[in-house]
Amino acid sequence: MTAQTVFPPPQPRPGGSAPSPATSAGRAGLGDRPAGPSLSPSRAADFKTCPLLFRFRTIDKLPEQPSADQMRGTLVHAVLERLFDLPAAERTPQAAAALVAPEWERLVSHDPGLARLFAAETAQRPAGPIASGAADSEVAGSGAGPIAPGATDSEVAGSGAGPSAVDASGPLDVGHATGAVRDPAAVAAEADATGQLALVDAPAGAGEAARLAAFLGSARDLLAGYFAVEDPQRLEPAERETLISTMIDEKLLIRGYIDRLDVSPAGDLRVVDYKTGGAPREAFEGRALFQLKFYALVLWRTRGVVPRVLRLLYLKDAEVLDYSPDAGELERFERTLVALSQAVERAKRTRDFRPKPSRLCGWCNHQALCPEFGGTPPPFPESPATGVPADSEPDRLSPTAPDDLVA
Repeated sequence: MTAQTVFPPPQPRPGGSAPSPATSAGRAGLGDRPAGPSLSPSRAADFKTCPLLFRFRTIDKLPEQPSADQMRGTLVHAVLERLFDLPAAERTPQAAAALVAPEWERLVSHDPGLARLFAAETAQRPAGPIASGAADSEVAGSGAGPIAPGATDSEVAGSGAGPSAVDASGPLDVGHATGAVRDPAAVAAEADATGQLALVDAPAGAGEAARLAAFLGSARDLLAGYFAVEDPQRLEPAERETLISTMIDEKLLIRGYIDRLDVSPAGDLRVVDYKTGGAPREAFEGRALFQLKFYALVLWRTRGVVPRVLRLLYLKDAEVLDYSPDAGELERFERTLVALSQAVERAKRTRDFRPKPSRLCGWCNHQALCPEFGGTPPPFPESPATGVPADSEPDRLSPTAPDDLVA
């Protein structure tokens, strides 16, 4: 479904051997993964936020009911994926809005349980600390764990944002920062560290049909934010929803799904990630860029090119955050990931996954099992669970038909 781009062969890494090829356009790569340590952006964020949350999700594999916020993000990503299947001239706001209902029906057809999100007045924000008005600094800082993020605030202070669209036939542009102040609950929703329930903006006592209509309407509103910052008629992405991976230090597998990869005629790379929450304060941009630096490192190690631009599109606020990494920064980030992986493996050996209380606890699905809330974790599994690797990256589009996707 996505046109494949021809890249130069992988270049030798400084002082080492040539990297492994990236796994692109296929989930089959997960089946070929080595049995050793691996990290994805989401699993790394889990461990930094709360080691016990990491254990519940990746080792115990406790089920979590998806929230309306999470499914809205899944739906919007699916629509933007399908939008670029259309001829360029047909990629209009009206066409995107028209895709919302069919894409939701497609998601539900592969997971009928999603319809239960709107069956009753249950998709409400819990009366947790964030909902009662936490400060931005408290929310954004709560994700810090045993290993610091890959960039300090000073390293990202020069990052920029700008709403200009990019012509596929021209150079990749870098914008300038807007310095927005955002709702801390929206920042927490974008952290991908908890499975919070979200308020569906419908009148009290509204029935299932009204709640679903409000949900679909909110997805269309986010798509309007997308068209405010980009013109998809001028873009021809090289790859969409692509799984990329590589080995670092010959033992740690890192991988994740890129929302979109743009390649200029000169070969410059731009990694684009859609965010359905609000843009963070400038002081916390480094945390928001953690995921994209993850992808930039994989691309550099597998394709021999440091991406020129890492772009976050905040659809709720119609804002853009651009950042340009360099090789030295990615080398430091690589060392951070190695140290984080070592901390994870040490916790696995000692079975020591301690809770890390923060204001994000108010959104956690697993309070009943958390010692901080009087609960007791289940017995530690004696053997690894079978099936998908325990620390595999959640696939936003997993409810869709696998043979319909290039992921």
